[in-house]
Amino acid sequence: MVDYRVETDSLGEVRVPADALYAAQTQRALQNFPITGMKPLPAFIWSMALIKRAAAEVNCELGLLDATLADAIIQAGDEVLAGRHHQHFVVDPFQAGAGTSHNMNTNEVLANRANQLLGFAVDADGKPVHPNDHVNMAQSTNDTIPTAIRLGALWRLDELLAALGRFVEVARGKAAEWDDVVKTGRTHLQDAVPIRLGQEVGAWARAIERQMDKARFAAEGLRRLGIGGTAAGTGLNAHPDYHARMVAKLSALSGIVLYESDDLFESMQSMQDAVFFSAALRNLAMDFTRIANDVRLLSAGPTTGIAELTCPPVQPGSSIMPGKVNPVLAEMLNQAMYHCIGNDTTVNLCGAAGQFELNVMMPIIAHNLNETMQVMIGAVGAFTEKLLVGLEVNRERTASWLARNPILVTALNPIIGYNNGAKVAKKALAEGKSVREVVLELGLMNADELDAALDAQLMTEGGIRG
Repeated sequence: MVDYRVETDSLGEVRVPADALYAAQTQRALQNFPITGMKPLPAFIWSMALIKRAAAEVNCELGLLDATLADAIIQAGDEVLAGRHHQHFVVDPFQAGAGTSHNMNTNEVLANRANQLLGFAVDADGKPVHPNDHVNMAQSTNDTIPTAIRLGALWRLDELLAALGRFVEVARGKAAEWDDVVKTGRTHLQDAVPIRLGQEVGAWARAIERQMDKARFAAEGLRRLGIGGTAAGTGLNAHPDYHARMVAKLSALSGIVLYESDDLFESMQSMQDAVFFSAALRNLAMDFTRIANDVRLLSAGPTTGIAELTCPPVQPGSSIMPGKVNPVLAEMLNQAMYHCIGNDTTVNLCGAAGQFELNVMMPIIAHNLNETMQVMIGAVGAFTEKLLVGLEVNRERTASWLARNPILVTALNPIIGYNNGAKVAKKALAEGKSVREVVLELGLMNADELDAALDAQLMTEGGIRG
């Protein structure tokens, strides 16, 4: 039984799986680039299908594409946008420069599916819809792929912001719940002046809120589309009205606010908008890395570490040590954020690697940017729901560490002076005594004055004691 069909392209014949919706050029890409075994991410498939579906409608409205063929392409595109036929998008992210292979994979799948809708089998002669002449009409890889990069990132922007917003919501709730917990602050990993746990965790929330603002700002540049520039920015083979109509159509179909490019040449040559957005995600990853590390350190123990926080036990922590529980969600978040930072490094290097009218590194820019968003959405969501929601404070431990902290003497500086304060701190540390005990021994203050000045709660509200 023959399980393949023979397709042809400008290089000759090639065997393609019999039931594949793709054709010769996709098959050649499969043979040429057996690199990772990875397939295009859903955002890349969605964005390219959206472009093809919009182009068919616009070209039909401009009188350039037969309505029957356009309707079939539109229906095929809608099916892909609904999540169907994704198994036929098969080109490895590491592929021919610019993304020609993925563009042709999309063209071939939509053409063959459109032909099926018109009653033609994929191996039939005389199929009416052609992948280049009809699905790719008024387009080039060189303007569809940079447009797809922008659309794919914008498609998941609200989802990313929702995951970040949920983290902020939960962190704000914890900050309010723990605002009465006074604990030892730490700088340089050493004891420092008191801080309320609510202040510490509230700062996590505020940091992510500010990162959300930066991500929104960076995403604005992605809304400017260069579709219609075709091969080099000139718009060759595209109707003069095509660019404006495509931007309007893509915006209407996607529900995403989009703008026309003020320079189609620049929109094709420069990847600065994608690089800028990727950098915003890298900065977001930086803050989440810091927060994950704080959780790991503050929950270290439970008997021999700081142990001011207790992570919810979600799985056994060791294959050899019974009863061990690890901060696995914080560890996962670290790994995820390091991966995102690495993705950004690649995007940054690829952004600088364009030559003349085109950046041929666009396939991996698209893949890494889409992957970063997917990893962030999943990792932040899991960390929030499986760790942060159930994170608990050990009030006895925070009080114990605070009572032993010699740096409380800092609040006495305006009263006894820095030099006397240093003497008290050293003596307290050396002799295992409290600051209060040492100050009274040295006769530097009376008991009533001292108790008022050493009110740790007041220390967290700023101002000058005494």
